[in-house]
Amino acid sequence: MTDTLVFYSKPDPFELWRDALSPLLGDSVRIERADEVTDPDTVRYALVWMPPEGFFARFPNLELVINLGAGVDRLVARNDLPDVPVTRLSDPEMARMMAGFVLFSVLRHSRDIPHFEAAQVRREWAYRHPRAATEISVAVLGLGELGALAATEIARQGYQTHGWATGPKDLPGVTVHHGDEALAPLLSMADIVVCMLPLTPGTRGRLDAATFAAMKPGAAFVNVSRGEVVDEAAMIAALGSGHLSGATLDVFASEPLSPESPLWTLPGVLITPHLASVALPASAAPQIAANILAIRKGLPLANSVSRVRGY
Repeated sequence: MTDTLVFYSKPDPFELWRDALSPLLGDSVRIERADEVTDPDTVRYALVWMPPEGFFARFPNLELVINLGAGVDRLVARNDLPDVPVTRLSDPEMARMMAGFVLFSVLRHSRDIPHFEAAQVRREWAYRHPRAATEISVAVLGLGELGALAATEIARQGYQTHGWATGPKDLPGVTVHHGDEALAPLLSMADIVVCMLPLTPGTRGRLDAATFAAMKPGAAFVNVSRGEVVDEAAMIAALGSGHLSGATLDVFASEPLSPESPLWTLPGVLITPHLASVALPASAAPQIAANILAIRKGLPLANSVSRVRGY
């Protein structure tokens, strides 16, 4: 009997993923869109991004759930997730895409682009002298796979680059701080703060009013992790008061962001619709196929997720 890989993701094109995976899986695994599954009992593997509630109940013989992305917080928090192995993507192309977006965000604030955008609306030639990268301090909160690459790329551009992690790390060009006691002093000296923390029970709401108050007056804030890591009301207050000079925000506590949110009209704020990094079929398909073939052979899986840690 041919096994089935079921695919579900609203933003991702099924055809591109099917065409990338089919040559790697051969005839042993049929790939079907979730709403076109012909025999639910044959579904052994699920490749998903934010499937609807009750999604997994249709497939009683699941053996593996593959998260179509690096962040698994929403998946492991579900009540309907079956008791089977879960893996995430660890794709160098995703990491490079994220690093590029983070570098863009750092450049946006270090080169005062919000100032020039506002001046353009006023049709004002508003010169502001550029600062050298070596004069600007950037703090990256979270030095996992994506955060570490982003931090080293920022450092490569000459910025004073600092990172905050749960434990010691050695990254070229990056001064790494670790432990809760190190966070406030780091925030107090950073011109730009980049949040790349995973969403876990320990980080939910971690960046609260006290955290924003600890940031250097006039600092800029970048969030490319998860909206729930941030106390959104506290962030809005810090932006509205001018304590934060601006922000580049790709993630929000509730997505899509409500049209009523004050973030849309706050000066210096750029909003993007959760696209800092996405999974790419051509580069991610080999590791997905490798894990499917591994579980068929009873071999260890790569990039397994710990439900206890949440990542």
